Amino acid sequence: MTPAAPQSSPPPPAPAQPSWRRVRPGRRALSKREREVLTLVVQGLTNKEIGGRLFLSEDTVKTHVRRIIAALEAKDRTNAAALAVHRRLLPDLQLQD
Repeated sequence: MTPAAPQSSPPPPAPAQPSWRRVRPGRRALSKREREVLTLVVQGLTNKEIGGRLFLSEDTVKTHVRRIIAALEAKDRTNAAALAVHRRLLPDLQLQD
């Protein structure tokens, strides 16, 4: 008879990830800059206003917004903002009542 193989313990659970890092299969996580842009979109700023705050051109902001919409599989920027709030993707977001 051969000796039984030693029982190995199950691997430890994976550490909890921030909500903005949790991504469904087929989706990518938002970059830090995309999260900054999305925060300002949720607050209702225009592309021009976002560009002014983050020192970006309006075209660069538009690119970030397009990539955010694609990553969240949103219909438009309003839907992306709603999804961000619903999914709690922006933990530092301060919404006004």
